[in-house]
Amino acid sequence: MTELSRRTLLKTPLNALHKELGARMVDFAGWEMPVQYPMGIKEEHLHTRRGAGLFDVSHMGQARLWNDDADATLETLTPGNFKDLKTGRMRYTQFTDEKGGILDDLMVGRTPDGMLFAVVNAACREQDMALLRSSFGETAEEIFGQALLALQGPEAGSVLARHAPATRDMVFMDVAEVEVDGLPCLVSRSGYTGEDGFEISCPADSAEKIARALLNNDAVEPVGLGARDTLRLEAGLCLYGHDIDETTTPVQAGLGWSVGRRRREEGGFPGEEVILRELDEGPSRLRVGLRLDGKAPAREGAAIQAPDGAPLGTVTSGGYAPSVGGPVAMGYVPAGHAAPGTQVHVIVRDKALPAEVVALPFVAHRFHKA
Repeated sequence: MTELSRRTLLKTPLNALHKELGARMVDFAGWEMPVQYPMGIKEEHLHTRRGAGLFDVSHMGQARLWNDDADATLETLTPGNFKDLKTGRMRYTQFTDEKGGILDDLMVGRTPDGMLFAVVNAACREQDMALLRSSFGETAEEIFGQALLALQGPEAGSVLARHAPATRDMVFMDVAEVEVDGLPCLVSRSGYTGEDGFEISCPADSAEKIARALLNNDAVEPVGLGARDTLRLEAGLCLYGHDIDETTTPVQAGLGWSVGRRRREEGGFPGEEVILRELDEGPSRLRVGLRLDGKAPAREGAAIQAPDGAPLGTVTSGGYAPSVGGPVAMGYVPAGHAAPGTQVHVIVRDKALPAEVVALPFVAHRFHKA
């Protein structure tokens, strides 16, 4: 994230509201986005863990896939199982290349009309849409004029139920067409914080009304991209372009669970030879969590070493974790050094700081599954 540049930035439908609420705006993937509000990143983070935080994620790409063979077509691009995806459910998957690398990760749901609905990362939306159109043609339709809000935290369910009673019975990874204060929306019970929560896709001209209504609840505060990043780091969730990219495979990243069982048997997706071999034999390296001694955080790019100084890998995400009360990081190390309890060093400001490999996530997930 960078401070605002002079070039013209794209703006979400909530841009004016962010500024009214005192947000500090930054350039993120070509969009003018709120990185924090007057409450500050740490307090926004902690409030989301105990109440509910409202995030604007309208910069992310949204698309409909609607040909008769959409399931089969999408399976030629990803290792996910979509032929068995039931109406009203979502799945997480990745676009992979012929070497098993990850081109982007995405969420895909089946809406009541039988269509597939996809949400992709902002920085990759152009290349993702080009990839989808190369296989789907005109039946891959990018959705313009649509906002995307995320309401996250242990109070999210009770708050949204006041405005959309139909969401009360939804469970994690459900998706449904519901009305929020009488306004039509597509709502999924999902998110990027490790907490219970929802993502609300709505027409741009409804976004501010919905956001103001949700913020009118005492339990809800606006939260920016800064706290969104610390929350997802504590939850052990990957950020594309950092923890996963074309040099990492789903198995190395600890995402092998997202490769459908039928897909493991049938294959038919880019990079299947590499990915299936790693699922069978194990990968040469793995994404791990790291707890650092002391208070100094390790940032992306910091070297990970064995205690004797031998190079092991690199930190891909790191920082201070407010809910943990200290610095944490994620990175890749050889499989032989990936077991929890393994002692390593992380190089921070030319100093070798002791760290320990720990199981992910750093903070337990609290998704609403029943």
